[in-house]
Amino acid sequence: MPVPVSTPVFEGPIDLLLHLVTTHELDVLDVPLAPVVDAFVAVLHEGKDAYTLDALSEFLLVAAILVELKSQRLLPGPDEVDPEDELLGWDERDLLLARLLECRAYAAVADTLVRMTEEAARSVPRVAGLEDGFVVHAPDLLAGVTPERLTEAFLRATEERPVNQVDLSHVTVDTLTVAEAVEELALELPRRRRTTFAELTGQLATRIEVIVRFLALLELCKLGRVALGQGETFGQLRIEWIEGADLVAVGVGAIVLDEYNG
Repeated sequence: MPVPVSTPVFEGPIDLLLHLVTTHELDVLDVPLAPVVDAFVAVLHEGKDAYTLDALSEFLLVAAILVELKSQRLLPGPDEVDPEDELLGWDERDLLLARLLECRAYAAVADTLVRMTEEAARSVPRVAGLEDGFVVHAPDLLAGVTPERLTEAFLRATEERPVNQVDLSHVTVDTLTVAEAVEELALELPRRRRTTFAELTGQLATRIEVIVRFLALLELCKLGRVALGQGETFGQLRIEWIEGADLVAVGVGAIVLDEYNG
C-alpha cells in the first residue's frame, strides 16, 4: 500500500505524484517537498505495523527521485548560462595557449641545438691540408682509344659465341631392353638347362643389366618357359628351362613360340 501525501497542489499516493511529475502533468517546482517529508515522519510515528518495509523503502526511493528532479530544476544548467558570460575569458585563454605552444617549440629547438653541440664536440677538425701547388686532375677516359681498337672491340662483342655442350655420357642409361634380354635368354637357357641367377649374371658389370635380365626371367616364367625356385629365404634363385619350344623375340615385347626341334 503506497504512503499517501498531502500538498497544496496534490493529495494522494506518492507514486502517483511521481507519475504526474515525470509525465509533465504537474510541475515539480510547484510541489513543496516539506509536506512529503512530514507525511513520512507521521507514518513512522504510527508504528511499524502500519506499513510494510517494502512500502517504506518505495517511499524513500520516490522521495529521493523528487528531490533530485527539483534540484535539477532549481540549479542553473548549461542551457541557462548567458552566452556573453560563457564566452568571457576565451580571448585570454587563447592567448595563454598560444604562448604555451611557442614555449614548447622553443624548448624543443633548444634540446636539438644542445644535442648537435654535443655531437660536434666529439669531432676533431683537420689542421693539415693539401699543398697549394697540388692539383687533382681527373683521368682522361679516352686516353689510348683509337678507331682500330674500337673496331676490334665491336667485332669481339658481335661475333657468334660457341654453344656450350654438356657432356652426359656419364649419366647415359644403357639401351638394353627387356625384349632383347628375353631373346638372349631364350637362346642361352636351353643350352644350360639348369643354372642359378648368380651364374647367369656373374659376368655382367652394371646393375641395370642384372635388373633387365631378372625382368626377362619373369617374362619367361609367365610364359611357362622357365621354372624358378628358391630353397630358402635370400637363397640362390634356381632357374630350369622347360622342354617344349624355343622363344624368339620379334620387336619390343613381342614373343613368338615355335616348335622345339631339339
